[in-house]
Amino acid sequence: MGNHLLAALTGEEMRRLRPHLEPVTLQRRATLHETGSRVLHGYFPTECVISMVHVAADGNSTEIGVIGNEGCTGASAVATGGGVPLRAVVRAPGAAFRVKVAALQAEFRRGGRFQRVLLRYMRAVIGQSAQIAACNRRHSVDQQLCRWLLSGLDRAADNQLAMTQEGIAAMLGVRREGVTEAASSLQKAGLIRYSRGRIAVLSRGRLEARACECYKLLRGETERLVRDVYSAKL
Repeated sequence: MGNHLLAALTGEEMRRLRPHLEPVTLQRRATLHETGSRVLHGYFPTECVISMVHVAADGNSTEIGVIGNEGCTGASAVATGGGVPLRAVVRAPGAAFRVKVAALQAEFRRGGRFQRVLLRYMRAVIGQSAQIAACNRRHSVDQQLCRWLLSGLDRAADNQLAMTQEGIAAMLGVRREGVTEAASSLQKAGLIRYSRGRIAVLSRGRLEARACECYKLLRGETERLVRDVYSAKL
């Protein structure tokens, strides 16, 4: 499995970037960068999944973005040279390419396809964050949990996800009791099986039917992004 953003670059761009691509294996719960920090590396997932998390002044956190092999971390730092507004935490472990931000900035300043691909990706990230924020505000914990599980499943190697109920509650920005109740309801309905921090999705179709419309909107934007970055129009 590769990374869609890297695969969409021209041969010349890849020749320049290839010496800077460092294969790494990221572990679950590893923090890649903190809110407001100076970012030294961007990560291009090939197998792992990364959560982009907003951290409030009181320390409470909420996931407002998720990155799989369709994207990368540190895009805003590459484009602006500043810090990043969100914490990046590995949700699901796996392989990625690590690249120094300085090398990415040098390629970005050339104004070629890499610049256009990255700007298109940043537009998708803004839309994703807005949609997730609206979902967290408007929809039930049950619906949010379905959306969260499906977004992870889209980027997972199989039908299982590893996360405690406490961890899910932190990602959704809700009370753990609400997640426990929602997960129990999904398990009783035969949609998932939950045991010792591992969630197996038993019926994806029924889970999609139970989720709010936000999941389909988010999936549609990701699919459009992948189509666009491969398009000769970029």
